[in-house]
Amino acid sequence: MPTRKEVLMRSANLLNDFAFKYVFGEDCKEANDALKSLLTVFLERNVNRVVVKNSEMVKDYSKMKSPRLDLLVEFDDQTTVDLEMQLRQTKDNLPIRFSYYLARLHGSQELEGKYYGELKETIVLVFFNVNLIDNHRMCNTFTLRNEEGLSFVEESQDRMKLRTVEMAKLDINKPLEDMNEQEKMIYYFLNCHKGIEDSKIKVMIESDGVIQMLEKRVETISDDGWKKIIEDFRKLHENEERMERQLELEEAQKQVKEAQKQVKEAQKQVKDAQKQVKDAQKQVKDARKQAKEAQKQAEEAQKQVEEAQNQVKEVNQQVEELNQERVLMVQTMLSNGMSISQISKCLSKSEDEIRKLIS
Repeated sequence: MPTRKEVLMRSANLLNDFAFKYVFGEDCKEANDALKSLLTVFLERNVNRVVVKNSEMVKDYSKMKSPRLDLLVEFDDQTTVDLEMQLRQTKDNLPIRFSYYLARLHGSQELEGKYYGELKETIVLVFFNVNLIDNHRMCNTFTLRNEEGLSFVEESQDRMKLRTVEMAKLDINKPLEDMNEQEKMIYYFLNCHKGIEDSKIKVMIESDGVIQMLEKRVETISDDGWKKIIEDFRKLHENEERMERQLELEEAQKQVKEAQKQVKEAQKQVKDAQKQVKDAQKQVKDARKQAKEAQKQAEEAQKQVEEAQNQVKEVNQQVEELNQERVLMVQTMLSNGMSISQISKCLSKSEDEIRKLIS
């Protein structure tokens, strides 16, 4: 049967971002020592002095719409680190959020009256419990680089870093003696709620100075008052998630409405196109009718031309017959002894015309 202390220990969970900020961010020496150890291990640099810029703890969480319990800390060289335990269990928008955190942190520096070389280093250090990056490294550092990995600035001038810790990549079955300091601390984060019931946690509490320091901080969370605050904050996170789902639903509805608008516009375009096709078909029909009429008129004209040609032919034939009659008449007159002069006067034609007839 576990003791009351062991039961309370199970309520302490460093994956709760409120508890995380309390353990490492409270304004006391023990929390500051724990924070320096955490930063030394995961930034892989000696941290001898650190100041928490936002150690205050909000009392009334029920009035917070969207709480962010990150830790903003500053080193002696004015390097600023934004430290956060990210509770989200999905990958949705995490890279965008982290990039935004880094840009906001770097851009928050006061530069008026200064030159850009005075910008201080800014680091966003985020712990999260999902697999996000396609490699086997639990800790990754991102800076400004091109597609081939070439740094945009010299290493000494690289003032923006995103440091990610993917706790889900930890091999929890790895023997404790084979774990490095980062793996040990992550194992503790993931399993501290088990207390000494976990054999590895028990060994670390007994033999590891850094874990002992963290354990003392975690124990302060184990009273009923902290349990209530953590429960209230859990409900607050649930409310935040509901709000985000509502926003996602509203965005989805907006997209559906936009899609419906596009469908309606497309239907209108189809209707207009159909009308244009119908108009074109009518124009083609009218053109065919006009072509048919033109063909009919051309046939009528051709018929009239043929009739006129026939009439001309008939007239020519009549003229020819008349001329033949005149020739016969002139020949008869000549045979009867009439002269060309007499014939000319008789027929009312010139002598040249008479000669032409008989030539």
